[in-house]
Amino acid sequence: MKTILNVIWLVLSGFWLFLGYLLAGVLLCVTVIGIPFGLASFRIGRYALWPFGYTAVERRDAGSPSCVGNVLWLVLAGWWLALSHVVTGIALCVTVIGIPFGIANFKLIPLSLLPLGREIVPTDQPFASR
Repeated sequence: MKTILNVIWLVLSGFWLFLGYLLAGVLLCVTVIGIPFGLASFRIGRYALWPFGYTAVERRDAGSPSCVGNVLWLVLAGWWLALSHVVTGIALCVTVIGIPFGIANFKLIPLSLLPLGREIVPTDQPFASR
């Protein structure tokens, strides 16, 4: 079932969201200071491409640098990536078939706003990395 949901997601919105995260990652990797943010963008982009079967969990070892990084992320890329999730989610919720995918888009908004200090793990192993 996860595979079917992921394929439908890929066709409806996943590919375009992935391209947005890819563009943000490339732009952020232009400078040495932006490389950690670019890598975070690539990580979330992969999750936005194939989200069903995975979840984002907080990392216990993330400290104050990730908090400061999240503030910078919010200013540099987070707000417009979250906006893309809002627009795509609303567009998907227009149809009955798209409602679950619109809700999935809305669930990606917190991760797109504050990605540092979180990691993406399979849903059947949400505590595997700890």
